[in-house]
Amino acid sequence: MAIIATIMNTATGRPIQKMTFGRMPKPWASFNLETGELVTAERIDVGKPAPGKFVAPVDVWVTLKD
Repeated sequence: MAIIATIMNTATGRPIQKMTFGRMPKPWASFNLETGELVTAERIDVGKPAPGKFVAPVDVWVTLKD
């Protein structure tokens, strides 16, 4: 089952993009954004599913290099 996560910017607190992972990402996982920038996950937040739903929201927090 694929994990659909929202990639969040730690500096601004705003979402950057949605990304699909084959399994739950680890906090030290590195991956490329749509822009081609290589980032490392700093924190993974898993929320509670909405009532009657099975899928929980997942946020992956990264710091962009400017």
